[in-house]
Amino acid sequence: MTGTANRDVREVIREEPLMHRPILEALADGPRTVPEIAETIGRPSEEVMYWVMGMRRYAKLVELREPTDDGFFQYAAARREVRS
Repeated sequence: MTGTANRDVREVIREEPLMHRPILEALADGPRTVPEIAETIGRPSEEVMYWVMGMRRYAKLVELREPTDDGFFQYAAARREVRS
């Protein structure tokens, strides 16, 4: 896999809306770290980090409080309230 060094950061950021579904599908079985998400969706960790941070900022993902033994934080899909 190649990193963002080969791609313009603006290009990576523009792809964020397209990556919501693959990332959320990767989290369907439970929380994962950025490297785990990257491996699951087959994209570089550097790019996944941009997308995860964007999704976190807009409350599509939540960061779990404690890092893993490797020092990575895990992310999970945010719960959405169902309005009647």
